[in-house]
Amino acid sequence: MIGLVRGDKADDDLEMTMVCHRPEGLDQLEAQTNFSKRELQVLYRGFKNECPSGVVNEETFKQIYSQFFPHGDASTYAHYLFNAFDTAHSGSIKFEDFVTALSILLRGSVTEKLQWTFNLYDINRDGYINKEEMTDIVRAIYDMMGKYTYPVLKTDAPKQHVDAFFQKMDKNRDGVVTLDEFILSCQEDENIMRSLQLFENVI
Repeated sequence: MIGLVRGDKADDDLEMTMVCHRPEGLDQLEAQTNFSKRELQVLYRGFKNECPSGVVNEETFKQIYSQFFPHGDASTYAHYLFNAFDTAHSGSIKFEDFVTALSILLRGSVTEKLQWTFNLYDINRDGYINKEEMTDIVRAIYDMMGKYTYPVLKTDAPKQHVDAFFQKMDKNRDGVVTLDEFILSCQEDENIMRSLQLFENVI
């Protein structure tokens, strides 16, 4: 398999042979994402520094992620986020998984970002979002941001947030939100789009 840093220094090539997982070739990743070769090299070095084995398990992911939210408890949200990154359901995130998701979230179209967000909220991966799933994600975000960030929020704020969202999104009132309903609702409502922008900032 072609090393990600092919054409770089010889010691980088040597390091590539020592990790447990070697990513796909640089040209292939460049074609699959919205990143340049140079950006992929920089991203890989950062990934490798945090995860020398070339893969990240959930516990390591939680530890890394929690550093960005010292005033709250990020463990539950990190669990859901990990599952969204782990598209193969393998219990670990490879560099390819990481940059594919990052490419969508940072440089994807609005529709691509909304599809990715829908998949995050669809915890049981049945193709629908129910109110319990949405509540779990929103509560995890509130927990992560911490009481110091939102000191005046009431304990039922996540439920109120979800009730308002769900009422707008569940167009046919069947108790679940489909991907089409989710995308349409988000694109119709500036408040939802702003909330999703905030959400993107916590990824």
